[in-house]
Amino acid sequence: MRNDCLRGRTAIVTGSRRGIGRAIALALAGAGADLVICDVDVKDGRLDETAQKIKQSGPQCLSLQTDVSRRSDVEKLVQAAIDTFGRIDILVNCAGIWIPGRTLIECSEEDWNKVINTNLKGCYLCCQAAGKAMAAQKKGSIINISSQVGLTPGAGAGAYPVSKAGILMLTRQLAQELAAFNVRVNALAPGIVKTDFNAEFWKDPGMEKKTAGMVPLNRLAEPEDVAEAALFLASDSSSYITGEVLAINGGWSPHSSLAKN
Repeated sequence: MRNDCLRGRTAIVTGSRRGIGRAIALALAGAGADLVICDVDVKDGRLDETAQKIKQSGPQCLSLQTDVSRRSDVEKLVQAAIDTFGRIDILVNCAGIWIPGRTLIECSEEDWNKVINTNLKGCYLCCQAAGKAMAAQKKGSIINISSQVGLTPGAGAGAYPVSKAGILMLTRQLAQELAAFNVRVNALAPGIVKTDFNAEFWKDPGMEKKTAGMVPLNRLAEPEDVAEAALFLASDSSSYITGEVLAINGGWSPHSSLAKN
């Protein structure tokens, strides 16, 4: 893809302090987009580091502390993007949390609410706020980050698979509703990606070898593998694609063998 294919466009990427969100923000900036990045945690300076790296590559970047589960925070985020850049062309909903080690029967109400409010409600609030702006300008691309375990169950993941499955239906519903406004809505469903988010599956060499051995491509994904797919969906190269879910899993499907022994 051309390294200037997003020049003149503005993208919001939530959860862009680290991992997949950071990789996507950098990929979009590398294609020329101006960025609005956000995360609920800004104390460690990693969100600012991402912003500086984006600016060094040329595009402009605005970074904000945002709790996507709060409507007021989301509305401030979207308004800041419009006030700064005049429009929103791309939204990537990457903010998410995972509280592993519990079945749904064991999952506490507190953990259920925390996961659903961040992963599913947060995605909905961002889609709603940015989608209105995109509909008004008659163009836009929304990319929601789901998961392979949103497609098929995963062991000991509590409310996480439910939240990610909800994102898939949210994506398909919004794709139908926003198509008349030339706004596309798609989802990515990564398998296990080598980020801090799921370090338990790869930071130990033995565990990484065991987990990668269940993947037909015989390796775990890097954040950049997901970022390149997001770049495709953000660009005009995917202008006739909406309501779709792209699995990025190396051919892997989760099952009970992922449970810790």
